[in-house]
Amino acid sequence: MSTLTATAEEPRTTPARPAYRVTGRRVLASEWAKLWSLRSTWITLGLGLLFLVAFGLIAASRYKSEIGSSHMDRDFAASTAVSLSLFGTNFAQLALGVLGVLVTAGEYSTGMIRSTLAAVPRRLPVLWSKAAVFGLVALVVGTLGAFVAFGFGSGIVSGTPAAMSLSHAGVLRSLLGAGLYLGLVGVIGAALGALLRSVAGGISVLVAALMLIPGLVSLLPSSWQNDISPYLPSNAGESMFALTHDSTALSPGAGLLVFVCWTALALGGAAYRLARTDA
Repeated sequence: MSTLTATAEEPRTTPARPAYRVTGRRVLASEWAKLWSLRSTWITLGLGLLFLVAFGLIAASRYKSEIGSSHMDRDFAASTAVSLSLFGTNFAQLALGVLGVLVTAGEYSTGMIRSTLAAVPRRLPVLWSKAAVFGLVALVVGTLGAFVAFGFGSGIVSGTPAAMSLSHAGVLRSLLGAGLYLGLVGVIGAALGALLRSVAGGISVLVAALMLIPGLVSLLPSSWQNDISPYLPSNAGESMFALTHDSTALSPGAGLLVFVCWTALALGGAAYRLARTDA
């Protein structure tokens, strides 16, 4: 007689998947990957670097060719190797600022922002990470471009009254200040993109703040200009890397403080809208 032995089958257990944790490092890594996966990033950063270096070399070459001539503009004749090399900063700021707008507003245009905020429900770390990642990239590109432009530009104007080297007082501060200025412009662009959620709107406000408003302020009475003009974003930023300052301009430290305040204002507005409104 055979007996059947029943053996209890052990329940099959599926190994539990580790819970996904949203950390600051992971959000930064995600934004870093998204930034470099776009072709526009490489193109626009290349244009920003090209503008900074090329226009600096053009200005230095023009100074070299016109030095000593009677038709040379008086203000241009007083240029230094630093001011000539950083002549392209105004053009580079547009490229980096526009790319900053695209970094944030581009996700709203494509609808990818919904997936991003679903992965990071707290929302604000997304803004801080985007601003930090692109600000760092813009800072590196701007600083690299400033030193490259100065290296070639100082060689072009060597032997002229504009000749300078890195050992001259204020030169290193000016080059680093130009890189920092462009880095903060990138952060402002990213903040405007998140605030307005429109590529066209963000670019329009950026161009107006950096280029159009200073021209409009110049139409005001002189007493008003002296009180307002130094505190505009572009003028405060320029004082960060200017080698010399007149009586109406801010000092480098004061200019940095004012420009950081403008940056914080743009980021604060973007953070408020991101936290308070739907994507």
